[in-house]
Amino acid sequence: MPELPEVQTIINDLNEKIAGDTITGFWSDWPKTIKGMKLADFEKQIKNKKILKARRIGKNIFIDLSGGKTIYIHLKMTGHLLVKSENTKTKNYFNERVNQYVHHIWKLGKSKTLEFSDLRKFGKIMLVDTDKVGELKEIKELGIDVADKKFTFDKFQEILNKKLNVPIGVLLMDQNLLSGIGNIYRSEILFEAGISPFRKVRDVSLDERRKIYQAIGKVLKRAIKLRGTSDSDYRDTSGAPGGFQKVLKVYNRENEVCKKCEGRVKREKLGGRSVFFCEKCQS
Repeated sequence: MPELPEVQTIINDLNEKIAGDTITGFWSDWPKTIKGMKLADFEKQIKNKKILKARRIGKNIFIDLSGGKTIYIHLKMTGHLLVKSENTKTKNYFNERVNQYVHHIWKLGKSKTLEFSDLRKFGKIMLVDTDKVGELKEIKELGIDVADKKFTFDKFQEILNKKLNVPIGVLLMDQNLLSGIGNIYRSEILFEAGISPFRKVRDVSLDERRKIYQAIGKVLKRAIKLRGTSDSDYRDTSGAPGGFQKVLKVYNRENEVCKKCEGRVKREKLGGRSVFFCEKCQS
């Protein structure tokens, strides 16, 4: 599932490529993805609306429209958004198999489209009132966004102190506490900080907590700069893979040599998901 860096990359692209465009039509061959209304009603309510801006809350995408409406999109496991125009439709990336599962298309004038490719069709689309986005259950239950300016070290401390008996590797992925970090970046952040994912929060010292906090910012900023991680289905709006997978230090590197020492990267289950770590570098 795309995490904060991937979703932020998409948001940046959408604001560059489609902000200011007008929706002239909508097509879907899988209306089950559209929640809360029929396909015809969804198209009717978004048609002729101007796209004002795209924004992100956690891993959730919001496209604000004129008239006080907002399109809410969750990419889930295999979804990604593609922006196509007459100048881009022949580019090689769009021809790759991973980009061939388009089930929803927003028409933006005569020669531009926003397309939702989703292999497993788990994605979600909703139309909501812009001023009620914060009332959505999915948003109300989210913890603080780890890229928010309000996510200070003191705030991190406050969250940690509420979950002293939880492994730090589990806490970092709890979206009700911290939103945006998933399986990939959990492993990379803790490796960067030199902390074992299995350590209980109560056993993590003040200095170590500060290292984790700093690693969150460092790892996520670099991942955004490299346009995310294409571990599986994620692609940017040009259909291209991200670049962070080229610099991963532990994630998906089981049994490979650690990039800091001569040890081997291990993989174990934690919180129902695989976590990657180096026993020598992370204590």
